[in-house]
Amino acid sequence: MYERILVPTDGSECAAAATEHAVTIADRFDATLHACYVVDVDAVAHAAPELSLDDLRETLREEGAAATAAVAERATESGVETVETVREGIPEEAIREYADEAGIDLIVMGTHGRQGLDRYLVGSVTERLVRRSDVPVVTVRGP
Repeated sequence: MYERILVPTDGSECAAAATEHAVTIADRFDATLHACYVVDVDAVAHAAPELSLDDLRETLREEGAAATAAVAERATESGVETVETVREGIPEEAIREYADEAGIDLIVMGTHGRQGLDRYLVGSVTERLVRRSDVPVVTVRGP
């Protein structure tokens, strides 16, 4: 039923809870798990204008690599094949684009990740994906 499952991650506890569900589903269906982190440089640049964009980008890419590696490590413990990717862009759009490109069958993500004023003003990435995704989205509440 599912061959390719996407778990977007931001390294939060809620994303870790979603990872547990995604690994279980991937293991059950012998699916490949795709871990995706999106570097939202524009959002952070407004919060930390004193940092250079290149330094910020590199820091966030490193953070993304660590977050996707944590997903891959957890999946490997259960024998689930994993693909890791770090992208730049608007999170919801980058996740949808990746899902299309990779032929994703299911997205599993936390109901909320890192929080801030933007979450309340703009709405959550998860909420927008649930409304706009072409594939099913399973949402997981964090601890």
